[in-house]
Amino acid sequence: MHHTLRISYRGSVDVRNVLNKFRNVLLACSLRRIVIAIFVVFFPMTLQAQTTTQTLQANIAPLGGLFTISSAVTFTKVGTVFNSYSGGPVNIQYRIRTTQATGSGTITMKVTSDFAPANGPSVANPPTVGDKLTYTCSGATLGTNCTGAITASTTTATSVVTIPASSCTGSSPCSPATPDPNTVNVNFTLTNDPKYKVNSYSATVTWTISAS
Repeated sequence: MHHTLRISYRGSVDVRNVLNKFRNVLLACSLRRIVIAIFVVFFPMTLQAQTTTQTLQANIAPLGGLFTISSAVTFTKVGTVFNSYSGGPVNIQYRIRTTQATGSGTITMKVTSDFAPANGPSVANPPTVGDKLTYTCSGATLGTNCTGAITASTTTATSVVTIPASSCTGSSPCSPATPDPNTVNVNFTLTNDPKYKVNSYSATVTWTISAS
């Protein structure tokens, strides 16, 4: 924008007044330019929206868990003299998932602390031939439970349930977010040898679930 300073001559000329008007015009031009510059800085063109995407990856691993196993099992004897003692059933609840196609899972049992005190039943070293602790499995709701009477061991973990590949706790399959656990029952039998001294004896067994 251009500003024109018009000066009319009427009689004598006041040079100082003319210079002051010229200065005011120049100052007005300078201010106009400053205002325009600020307008450009603080009011830019409207920006367009920008989007990007992010990938989320969850690696779900095989897993198993055991729940609500009875804290103690008391053996009782029914029938004739020196008939075997029996205990149970122990209801084992479990949740598990195994790898598709190639996975597997197991529940095993091992006697981790033999009967004590001494002079009673012994899993590791029975006093006489035929003395032993055995167990049977039944009613597994996922996988295949053991069959027949399994002899318990203090050195080897023995099978309770075998779970195949592509298995998981739930229904239709595995639809509930918090499905009811699967279950299996275990019953024990303990030889009643006449050489055992009268006393109260206890042993500890450890249950283990694994999945791959």
